[in-house]
Amino acid sequence: MSRIGKQPIKLPDGVTVKLEGQEVVTKGPKGQIRIPLSEKIAIAVKDGAVHVTPVDGEKKVAALWGLTRALLNNAVAGVHHEWEKILEIRGVGYRAQLKGKDLDLQIGQSHPIVIQPPEGITFSVAIESIEGSNVNVVSVKGIDRNKVGDICATIRALRPPEPYKGKGIRYRGEYVRRKAGKATG
Repeated sequence: MSRIGKQPIKLPDGVTVKLEGQEVVTKGPKGQIRIPLSEKIAIAVKDGAVHVTPVDGEKKVAALWGLTRALLNNAVAGVHHEWEKILEIRGVGYRAQLKGKDLDLQIGQSHPIVIQPPEGITFSVAIESIEGSNVNVVSVKGIDRNKVGDICATIRALRPPEPYKGKGIRYRGEYVRRKAGKATG
């Protein structure tokens, strides 16, 4: 039995959930998300909440039950308020700026790297003072939690933080284990 799957998903004001064939359509003030649904999972909307139930008792269906509930919960939260992840760009000469909707990164390469946002994703750039130095902060927002996480992972993979000076791109709040440099003498 899935502990997560048993929990109903409360619908905030302005959010609707409908079943259209084998897809669940979640609509809200920020947009719309379609989630494919397995034929072994049933959805019921009653009393302002979504209830997810399995059709049979197989072991794989229990895992699918929790997964489906988590995906629906993420969709409901995303169309109500956008998901946001924040990346920090640290290092001398490392910077980010917006060119239209595109993100232009200068992170120690011989050329600038331009990242075009996927549909439904927006970037914003700011400069903050963190630990006594100015850090470029990139905010990635969107209604689809998977897309936000994927684009953040793609950006971070361009220049992950290195352990000696801590230069690179990291998530906000990410701990980077630092190493001592070469010992002398």
